[in-house]
Amino acid sequence: MKYLDRLPYEPGFQDVVKAYRFLRKRVRHTPTEYSYALSEIAGVPVYIKWENQQLCGSFKVRGALYKMNSLNEDERKRGVITCSSGNHGQGVALAANELKIRTTIFVPNVCPETKKQMILRRGGEWVNLVISEGDYDRAEQDAHDFADETGATYVSSFEDATVISGQGTAGLEMFMDEPEIGYLLIPAGGGGLMNGIAISAKAINPDVEIWGVQSDTSNPWVVSWPDGVVRQVEYLDTLADGLSGSIPQSLVTFAKQRVTGIHEITEDDIKRAIALIHREHHQIIEGAGAVGIAALIAGKANPKGKSVGIVVSGGNIDEGKLKKILAEY
Repeated sequence: MKYLDRLPYEPGFQDVVKAYRFLRKRVRHTPTEYSYALSEIAGVPVYIKWENQQLCGSFKVRGALYKMNSLNEDERKRGVITCSSGNHGQGVALAANELKIRTTIFVPNVCPETKKQMILRRGGEWVNLVISEGDYDRAEQDAHDFADETGATYVSSFEDATVISGQGTAGLEMFMDEPEIGYLLIPAGGGGLMNGIAISAKAINPDVEIWGVQSDTSNPWVVSWPDGVVRQVEYLDTLADGLSGSIPQSLVTFAKQRVTGIHEITEDDIKRAIALIHREHHQIIEGAGAVGIAALIAGKANPKGKSVGIVVSGGNIDEGKLKKILAEY
């Protein structure tokens, strides 16, 4: 269960549009590309939203930049604390450097080295990186405890209406480019991206089916979805490190308003998706970014003749892991 387990308010489409107005000249409008390879597999048109091509290599910069710029003078003076599996931390670090806000970023010890290095590079002298000895939930608790001790401003990577609105701009772009998408696959994670995109998708196409995806090694969405009550699960090692960790009741309740359901895939499915995209599209994607593709090629998704949209959420994978996957698959 997450620390606050609540949203101050539930954002809507107007909030996403406001976020888009702010971010449109600050982040990239990433491509939504037709995939010949995936369309052949699915038997319907498949479009990929390439957020691995986003600044910092992930969609997370959208919510992070929008949130950091929304802080008032007092919140900025007190400094910022956040927790990240790596990608959110990069976006916060970038904003911290630009806005000159003292920031401490906690990451779990399984955070990929490439993400740690980029947090430090983007944050420069304004960012302190703390590596917690444990999983994401332990790192998040450490971050909250430190914020309580110091009085600094805590910035959540997903359970925050402003962050969710920022993430929703990826969905707004996608449906501006391809408004006929009828079946959407989104990494579930903490729920910020999934809920944000769902706001945009349902506003533009009320009939669209929205499916979250996560690995069976970290599947709280899968087990909590049937009755909408958060349940704890055992967390195992996963290539989708950006999706690992427990989820808040607030975002499960929020997702029930728009999300159709959750697909569960395996670690082997993720590896095959990473390899296929590298082979067919010459794109590098991380485990968390590959889960939607994994659900499609593993036969978990059933678009029923509808055009499919897949959000590839990021591309920050360690080189050694990528080489090993490509050698095996």
